Amino acid sequence: MAVARHWQPITFAVSLALFVPVQSGMGKQQTKLATDDRTCHDEGPGPWSLETLIEHRRFKRSSWKHLWNTRLLVILSSPLIYACVLPFLALDASVAIYQLVCFPIYGIPKVRRKDYLVFDRGRLAYLNTIEKVGCIYCSYANGLLALITEIAARTEQHFCPIKHARRLAQTHSRYGKFLPYGDARAYRAQSDAVAHAYSDLDARVK
Repeated sequence: MAVARHWQPITFAVSLALFVPVQSGMGKQQTKLATDDRTCHDEGPGPWSLETLIEHRRFKRSSWKHLWNTRLLVILSSPLIYACVLPFLALDASVAIYQLVCFPIYGIPKVRRKDYLVFDRGRLAYLNTIEKVGCIYCSYANGLLALITEIAARTEQHFCPIKHARRLAQTHSRYGKFLPYGDARAYRAQSDAVAHAYSDLDARVK
């Protein structure tokens, strides 16, 4: 059952390669939606009030109009975007198997897919079919990469918890626990403890 759970988004994602990507260009409608963002956020993911649903439907743009307003080069280049679903699926499967088999051996808490792969924007009534598919694909691609980053971060903490000599543009969630670069004494004295320092994750894993 655990293996099957890792494959849940995969079948759904295969169909994404048939569609063109999301384009912005909502113009004044986007500005209006941005102003109402706080209201929508406060209301949560639903159920929406009838007034909000009517408002959402009013700002919906048809798929045909969406395509008509999309540049031809964008449409022609869209297969390159959606072709990436194939390596994404292969990467998803291989990393899922790695975590499933190896993390229990190493004593590393597993990363939960549901914390990173969220498919909620498809319920928004102001998005047309093309926009919904684009949002779902983006949710899968970015969520998957964030999931893999966290899996790699926990792996790095276990095997090589040493900070880099240079400042990084962006660090992962476990980097703060790493030991100073060039501090041999600290590495020999504390690396084993750092390699198993996942107590801050216990509450989220249970």
